[in-house]
Amino acid sequence: MLAAGHEAVTITPDQFRSIPCPSYPEIRLALLPFRRMAKKIESMRPCVVHIATEGPLGMAARRYCLRRDIPFTTAFHTKFPEYLNARLHVPVSWTYKIMQRFHAPAKSVMVATETVEAELRARGFRNIKRWSRGVDTNLFRPRDKAFLDLPRPIALHVGRVAVEKNIEAFLALKQPGSKVVVGDGPQLQALARKYPDVIFAGVKEGEDLARHFAAADVFVFPSLTDTFGLVLLEALACGVPVAAYPVAGPLDVIGDAPVGCLHADLGVAVEKALSASPAACRAHAESYSWEASVQQFLANIHPFPPEIYFPGEGIHMKPVAA
Repeated sequence: MLAAGHEAVTITPDQFRSIPCPSYPEIRLALLPFRRMAKKIESMRPCVVHIATEGPLGMAARRYCLRRDIPFTTAFHTKFPEYLNARLHVPVSWTYKIMQRFHAPAKSVMVATETVEAELRARGFRNIKRWSRGVDTNLFRPRDKAFLDLPRPIALHVGRVAVEKNIEAFLALKQPGSKVVVGDGPQLQALARKYPDVIFAGVKEGEDLARHFAAADVFVFPSLTDTFGLVLLEALACGVPVAAYPVAGPLDVIGDAPVGCLHADLGVAVEKALSASPAACRAHAESYSWEASVQQFLANIHPFPPEIYFPGEGIHMKPVAA
């Protein structure tokens, strides 16, 4: 954003009193954030308010903007209705009605893919605009595969170890070589006990994470509910092909590109993906730049004349993500 001449300021749960999310202790939920949220927004004098999630902070920012008649945008990143259904058996239709009401006043509802856009339109969402993702191709790049000294082929999964990620569909596969899981989550201990031959490497970041990606022979993405899956791009940028189900996310990122395999049988997808060209994988990931993502975002929030919201202030754009 700075390179494009704009300042982006984030408002996040660590700036508030918070509690761990039930069954997701690594995710914090802000407690009664409205007053402090209002003060933060007013002190920043933003030109644009963008609401990134439908949690307590997002609800507080939405409430503030509606009271002040300030236009705002939102993003649909996560299929919470499907997650709640998987965990608590809450009917998906109920939760989508709540989600649709949350996003209805937004000037733009940003989604990552065509598939998600079509799904939301069918559920009554309006003002939908595309906002794709980018990948850091300097960090995520092909590297020496000897970093992981394990029997090959090495099948890797990176992500939250939770029921809605459908990770057990990967762990239960009968295949030669090794399985490695990078990440943490509420299912970790139970799955580690059930699948003792799988290597659970825990959370990795930065260079360490990139090395794990690059050392794998295939990246397995068993999720049926993700709206995009940035990890798909990170794997491809490392020259690692993807095996996944033909669902939203993989369909939009991979499509029919020769960079892996999407198949209803995940084992078949893994087997076929292993033959994909690492060079083709890398080239595909390079088409997803952060610069293009920023330009899409800016187009989705323009034009919102800042002088309407905070008279007397400059017109310097300062998007706020809540």
